[in-house]
Amino acid sequence: MVNCNPETVSTDYDTSDRLYFEPLTAEDVLEILRVEQQNGTLVGVIVQFGGQTPLKLAQPLEDAGIPILGTSPDAIDLAEDRERFAKLVNDLGLKQPANGIARSRDEAVAVAERIGFPVLMRPSYVLGGRAMEIVDSVAQLDDYIATAVQVSGDSPVLIDQYLRDAIECDVDALCDGEQVVVAGVMQHIEEAGIHSGDSACTLPPYNLAPDIVSEMERQADLLARGLNVRGLMNIQFAVKNGEVYLIEVNPRASRTVPFVAKAIGQPVAKIASRVMAGEKLSTFPPFKRDLPYMAVKEAVFPFARFPGVDPVLSPEMKSTGEVMGIDRDFATAFAKAQLGAGTLLPEGGLVFVSVKDSDKPVVLPAVQKIISLGFRVIATGGTQRYLAEAGLPVELVNKVAEGRPHIVDRIVDGDVALIFNTTEGWQSLKDSQSIRMAALKGKVPYFTTAAASVAAVEAIEALRGAQLEVRSLQDYYS
Repeated sequence: MVNCNPETVSTDYDTSDRLYFEPLTAEDVLEILRVEQQNGTLVGVIVQFGGQTPLKLAQPLEDAGIPILGTSPDAIDLAEDRERFAKLVNDLGLKQPANGIARSRDEAVAVAERIGFPVLMRPSYVLGGRAMEIVDSVAQLDDYIATAVQVSGDSPVLIDQYLRDAIECDVDALCDGEQVVVAGVMQHIEEAGIHSGDSACTLPPYNLAPDIVSEMERQADLLARGLNVRGLMNIQFAVKNGEVYLIEVNPRASRTVPFVAKAIGQPVAKIASRVMAGEKLSTFPPFKRDLPYMAVKEAVFPFARFPGVDPVLSPEMKSTGEVMGIDRDFATAFAKAQLGAGTLLPEGGLVFVSVKDSDKPVVLPAVQKIISLGFRVIATGGTQRYLAEAGLPVELVNKVAEGRPHIVDRIVDGDVALIFNTTEGWQSLKDSQSIRMAALKGKVPYFTTAAASVAAVEAIEALRGAQLEVRSLQDYYS
């Protein structure tokens, strides 16, 4: 194993026969491989288990005569190259959000106006969603280009239609060249536009129609064959109005693989490794797909350690770890995942609700439910009016700009037990930053998407009715 991450040394030093703590550059890795070749025949190198960095090494290693096990460097490039991949998607008859490439500021404006704001902008090769942003005006686009990226012929930006309020899904699949099997279909709780590493997600999906799940599996099969995948692949889809859109394909293991393996109780990475080494999928037991329980993955964030960082979720990844909750039903599994991530859901008290217009109908039933559970609710202008018109007893609280005492004062004073705050647009994101900062400082649980707010209310209700049980993973598998 070659890795320069200290965590690998501290946790997995005895996993491989030899662990090289060296930089993942072509020069360093080739030096290591020359040393290994002196010990005997080098059968090949696996680049599928280290995210984006080793994928970029695949071509230089092959050019140096090193055999790559699994998916070929050319197939990796086919998935990574925007123009080659778009042609494959068209040939397969699949849907992608409208997109384009820009190599200058004027090109970026032209592409964004053709697609229509809001758009998702990102550099062409990124790790962890770095410098990805949802842009909703020409002014914000100019700010993005001035501050976040260098746009040129050598480093273009990718511009995608932003599918507002779509449901995002991850599919992990394996292919041996003949057979494609899906290891897991995960539904994100946060909507599309939040980095997949920062989203809570469930396996199996918690409220997707079976025909949508089947369609994603069909597309995964087509893509694995079209890309000539050998080993693992991860596909991200967005579902909007019953339509499945392909967001991206990674011809490698995703960060979801450990979660899938623990959720289904099968060694996904080990099976993939053996497939890359030439074994057939038919020699392994089928993956368990019809699970009588729910597993929920939740991200863990370092916001408390970084004063001044806005904890709102975005396309740029901010999490530093993840935890898993597992139980017979979604609400209890979600409650366990929150507990694992360090979020203590309140049993009662005051809830602050301030959500963007499109989220108001989504959170209305959740607010009704939390009031029926004995909580009191306060809200700012538009949200308070909407909830009051629906017949709910909701007290009005000032926004920060409307004078004191305002919502941040209430949070600082320790009045607020729970926050649901969703925003839309550049300005409103800046305006509500002080709310999230005060919540973070006061250790008040907060949810910045409508879907997560609804799930939190379901979890609070589930905790009311039962004592959480502690069971081993193996109990669920049997």
